[in-house]
Amino acid sequence: MAQDVDQTATKEHEDVMPLLGIDHVEYYVGNARQAAYYYSKAFGFTVTGYSGPETKVRDRASWVLEQGEARFVVTGAMGPEGPIAKHVRQHGDGVRDVALRVPDATYAYEHATKQGARGVLEPTVLEDENGKVIRSAIAAYGETLHSFIERENYSGPFLPGYRSEASIPDDGPEVGIQLIDHVVCNVELGKMNEWAQFYRKVLGFDQLVHFRDDQISSEYTALMSKVMWDGVGRVKLPINEPAPGKKKSQIEEYIQFYRGPGVQHIALLTEDIVSTVDAQRTVEALRKEFAQDLAHHKVEHITVDSNIAIVAVVGENMRGTPGIAGRTFNALGRENVNLIAIAQGSSESNISFVIDEKSVKTALNTTHREFGLDASPS
Repeated sequence: MAQDVDQTATKEHEDVMPLLGIDHVEYYVGNARQAAYYYSKAFGFTVTGYSGPETKVRDRASWVLEQGEARFVVTGAMGPEGPIAKHVRQHGDGVRDVALRVPDATYAYEHATKQGARGVLEPTVLEDENGKVIRSAIAAYGETLHSFIERENYSGPFLPGYRSEASIPDDGPEVGIQLIDHVVCNVELGKMNEWAQFYRKVLGFDQLVHFRDDQISSEYTALMSKVMWDGVGRVKLPINEPAPGKKKSQIEEYIQFYRGPGVQHIALLTEDIVSTVDAQRTVEALRKEFAQDLAHHKVEHITVDSNIAIVAVVGENMRGTPGIAGRTFNALGRENVNLIAIAQGSSESNISFVIDEKSVKTALNTTHREFGLDASPS
């Protein structure tokens, strides 16, 4: 059953859990060196740190990759035993930790656990010659963690136990990624509201926008989504759950193949998406990465779809005004404009969606009419 759209960007956000942003996202992967090479070559990240046997860490190897303010850590097990190898056997390559930077990791842990979060790592001091970091962690959906990182008194490459590492040579063009805009999770049917309440209670988040199943759907598949955020835009964590359709929801398929809830995708902010998405560079990197899968037809083909367009609804008066998303997508639905993808911008003043380029004129005219703008594009 469709739920009502509400867009509740709270004007007076109570900051019970001060967050400075997303510190890093850590993946558990089968081959960390290969993953570091891929993100360097395909996405223009720079390797800045390393931890492994050479730094007296015996059970894993981790590479730190950075671009702008975005930081990824790719970690692989050194043997078949232990939690990293188990995670990869269960899920394949996947996100283990969406780590949040905080001014006080001890307070963050104590507040979160008092509000019902399950503690995974009590506040722990990590030190080396570059200073100290305080780290704690709580459990989230599936096997995903939220670490709290307090690093104001640290000047090293990443964390104690990591050394600076030479970057992987990359002769490609600048990509221009600035930061991690949002991290989307998929949860089971009926769990979206439960996890939205978790983030509201544990981290003090507000709901930025809610998309019903009839607003994010195709002829065959549908989903529902709530975007939770910290109230200022440093951290945005959308939550998806499946919705009934003619065929299995893409969210249900994800949960089946990933074998549980987890991070569906990570959105990266750039000022120039055309330059960032260098189609040829990306396709070549993906074909090289999946050469064996392509040869054995596990992956059929990798292509570029150039027949799509991005439409953005932008305006300062959108801030704090409920129902903008609902009116937009309901109007487009009445005109049979199919939405391929939807994105909430880094502020309340932008909602973007991807459509077939043949529908651009209809989408623009419909949106203009819906909001009473003076003129529609011809």
